[in-house]
Amino acid sequence: MTLADATAGASIRYTRDGSTPTAASTLYSAPISVTATATIKAIAIKSGLADSAVASATYTIGASGSCPTQSDTPDFGPNVHIYDPSMSSATIQAQLDAQFAQMKDTASAQFSENRVAQLFKPGTYAVDDNVGYYTSVAGLGQNPGDVTINGHVTVDAFNASDAGNATQNFWRSAENLAINPVGGNRWAVAQAAPFRRIDVRGDLQLYPASYGWASGGYIADTKVSGQAASISQQQWYTRDSNVGSWAGGVWNMVFSGTAGAPANTFPNPPETTLATTPVSRDVPYLYIDGAGKYRVFLPSLRTNASGASWANGSTPGTSQPMSQFYVVKAGDTAATINNALSQGCNLFVTPGVYHLNQTLNITRPNTVVLGIGYPTFVPDNGVNAIQVADVDGVRLKGLLIDAGTTNSAALLTVGPSGSSASHAGNPTTIQDVFFRIGGQIAGKATTSLIVNSNNAIIDHIWAWRADHGKAGTFGWTTNTADTGVIVNGSSVLATGLFVEHYQKHEVIWNGQNGKTIFFQNEMPYDVPNQAAWMSAAGVNGYAAYKVGAGVTTHEAWGLGSYCYFNVNPAVNSYHAFEVPSTPGVKFHNALTVSLGGVGTITHVINDVGAVTASDTTPSNVVAYP
Repeated sequence: MTLADATAGASIRYTRDGSTPTAASTLYSAPISVTATATIKAIAIKSGLADSAVASATYTIGASGSCPTQSDTPDFGPNVHIYDPSMSSATIQAQLDAQFAQMKDTASAQFSENRVAQLFKPGTYAVDDNVGYYTSVAGLGQNPGDVTINGHVTVDAFNASDAGNATQNFWRSAENLAINPVGGNRWAVAQAAPFRRIDVRGDLQLYPASYGWASGGYIADTKVSGQAASISQQQWYTRDSNVGSWAGGVWNMVFSGTAGAPANTFPNPPETTLATTPVSRDVPYLYIDGAGKYRVFLPSLRTNASGASWANGSTPGTSQPMSQFYVVKAGDTAATINNALSQGCNLFVTPGVYHLNQTLNITRPNTVVLGIGYPTFVPDNGVNAIQVADVDGVRLKGLLIDAGTTNSAALLTVGPSGSSASHAGNPTTIQDVFFRIGGQIAGKATTSLIVNSNNAIIDHIWAWRADHGKAGTFGWTTNTADTGVIVNGSSVLATGLFVEHYQKHEVIWNGQNGKTIFFQNEMPYDVPNQAAWMSAAGVNGYAAYKVGAGVTTHEAWGLGSYCYFNVNPAVNSYHAFEVPSTPGVKFHNALTVSLGGVGTITHVINDVGAVTASDTTPSNVVAYP
């Protein structure tokens, strides 16, 4: 390939790994030979002039479009534990208990490299499964009722050090099974802990047994025959589900497409309810067919959905055999993963930590990347972790992207800059994909997620710049990160957007016709002083959620932003939401809170809404404008 610029005397600098070029990147002097799948990015530079915009092109080399046949009964590696109903309950229980003991403790397991998946073949089990960090529990039936747990799948404030609260119960999941719980099933979680495709045949308790604080959370495609009770949960989002009834709510309870949800009564009680979800597509999931072979089910796109997709029978959709999935496990590198992608394979990513020395390039339409057990990608040497081309129907699910110690420009980018194709009939979905800057390692990334493709669905993400973690991995100048999410594509929908502690705007939404249902945010705790945190001259702080000045259509429901400036309580943010004043930009049920009165937010949205109170009472705005 060749590169050129119209400005006489300009030099061109380029990268081959999808990262953003700088003045220190390779100097272009002759045509570039591209022999393997790569994303080339380039800028033109001339002294006295601003650098050019970044030009980008993705080349797919050698892709046949048909994955070399993989095993339909693969070896998933040592971190995937598969249970069969022919095994004794005592044997299964002993294994579950041993895994939980390793993953339980908040002080030691929260930032470990242990990763676990517990998969139950169709049948009935009498067990109590306590779910620790980085643990995924899932049934291997095509529908939730194919796997029945006569017992519990539990998350609680298990440790003495938790002091009875569940606010650090991150990174664990349950999916695709039925539970017959005696006394109800407890799922007291914080962020990054999805509860999907579960048939709860009784009550569901979303608070710890101690009634201490919890800070979740997310439910989708689920039925609860009894009462779902949030009680001490500060915020929660429930999508496309059925509940017998709902009880409780502290600041921000949001429902869309949920039969049995409470009425829209925000702020008292603080319930935000939409009758349907505008567009949704449930997650891909692993199951085992009647011949004992593994397949991945791909649910169909839904519009104006209400209720669980399987409430009246099987979930509509299609499936693919595991013969079309490359199983990523210990020993795999960015090169082996990219080779599988270039050959036309989907990816099934098993529990583990995978360091990347090059960007993973997803260029084929309808590629599925399905992770279980919180597989973690760590980009090294400043590369971007994952780049998705502007194509139809890519599905990313169940991944943790942990920033490396050399700054990455972006951890995940969907579509190159300037993407313009419509994907309304088959959008890319980003589901249960979580981003972490610091905590485990002293990570750095300018932006965590950039969405340039139109019509994408962001369905449950947590982008987190760590406010705690291992010593030396967090602090204002240590785990640096400007922005969690930037949306440039049009008609992008976010359902369940959790973004916390970034150092500038947490979310910047530049695309037209965007929608967000549920937003949860905490501003950075560790701002050293006001001068270090000014978005413009005379404007204190950065709005957590900023809609670009040129946007004329945008709508959002159920949004909360909280401050806790514990390094310097004198710090102030002028507002939490910054939006153009135009009739087409509408916000419903937004609030701010100062946690313990530590710092202040002057307004909720633009110049509207009261200053945060010192007693952790929310400032609410029901409608803007």
